[in-house]
Formats: sequence, structure tokens, C-alpha cells
Amino acid sequence: MQRFEGSVALITGASRGIGFAIARRLVSEGANVVVTGRDKKALDEAVTELGEDRASGVAGKADDREHQAAAVAHAVERFGGLDHLVNNAGINPAYGPLAGIDLDAARKILEVNVIAALAWTREALAAGRLKSVVNMASIAGTAASPGIGFYGISKAALINQTEQLAEELAPAVRVNALAPAVVKSRFSKALYEGRETEAAAAYPLARLGEPDDVAGPAAFLLSDDAAWVTGQTILVDGGAGARRTW
Repeated sequence: MQRFEGSVALITGASRGIGFAIARRLVSEGANVVVTGRDKKALDEAVTELGEDRASGVAGKADDREHQAAAVAHAVERFGGLDHLVNNAGINPAYGPLAGIDLDAARKILEVNVIAALAWTREALAAGRLKSVVNMASIAGTAASPGIGFYGISKAALINQTEQLAEELAPAVRVNALAPAVVKSRFSKALYEGRETEAAAAYPLARLGEPDDVAGPAAFLLSDDAAWVTGQTILVDGGAGARRTW
């Protein structure tokens, strides 16, 4: 399928993991992509793998306003516009119960996971032809999540933000979210490293997720196949949400 032929997408936090898998899927379906990330070396390697004729990278921090503006401007200058946005960048520097969380870390989580997603969306809107947005939430935003509770709070806020923007930006722009459970990546390895079999037992599909498991649903939500879908958060969780034991 070439659902994205002639279109341009920007994916934040896409030098590896889920973000890179989404970029690779969109390129395979005809899109030109701009990918962002903090690590320039990793970003350059990602662009090389994606193909320098179809992909370009802009290094920077997701919550840096100048970086946001520069990345969107680069998409317009390099590829002629911006049609699709994936707010994938996220952080979780704080583990443990809420009663003991470092409040500066909590503020940083909100800044990157929630406020930056809004700022990226606003920049993309200003570029003039945005059609669809996918926010990367988490199953942790749908229920209590011991150990990563404030991360879950930030993702719950992102889910609500998705619904608010879907209402406000319709009918011109569709805004949806994905809520993955544990996907095998450097970001989440603390949740399964050394105990993958035990962790996978919580899932009806009997395995943890892979980045490509999220890339397919992301491509669906961005594409015209989801033309009558907005304001939704889709669990991508191997059935964990149905079992309520994730």
C-alpha cells in the first residue's frame, strides 16, 4: 500500500524504538519523514537507514520551543509541507510511589509528555496543511500503575488532551492516541529486563510488544483509512487491558 504517497510526516523521538518503527512504516508506504531526537549520532544513523532521499533528521530536545519551530520549518522547506504529526517523544525519570517523587522530575515529565505534545501540535498547525495527529499515550494512563504512577498521570493527561484537540480541531484535523503496554525498547527495558518470560505471562497474547506492533496502528490512524476516527485512544497491549493484570 502507498497510503502516504506525496505526504510529509514528522515523528518526534524517532531515532530508535517505536518512533523509528513508525517512521520506517510511513516511508514504506510512500511518505517523506522528518525525525527528531536528542542523540544526533543515533538520529543520523536512523536517517541513513530510512533513506536520505525520503528522510531527514533534526536533533534537539522535545520540549525546546526553538527546536520545535526549527523541525517544523525544516519539514516545510525540505519536503514542501507537513501533513502528519506523531508526538512520540516521552520521558520517565522518576520511579516509585507518588509520596516520594521528586517534584522537579514530575514537572519535567509533564513538560515533555504533555505540554511539548501540545506545542508540537500548534507548530504543525501553523505550517498550514496538517491533517492528522497521533499522540503516544500509554496503558499506564488508563489505570493505576505502581512504580510509574506519575508517568501514568502524564499519559492520562495526554489522553484527555487528545480528546480536547480532536473536538477543537475538527473537522480539518483528526487527533487520536495510541496506548501501548510494555514494548521492548531501551525506554522500557527496566520493566522487563531479566524477567521477560514472567512479564509476558501477564498478556493474553503471551509476549511483550515490539515497536512494529505499534507502527501499524499508528499508520492506520494517520491515514485516510481512519477518516472517520478522531478523539480515540486505542490500546495496543497484547490483550492486557482486557485482563486488567498488566
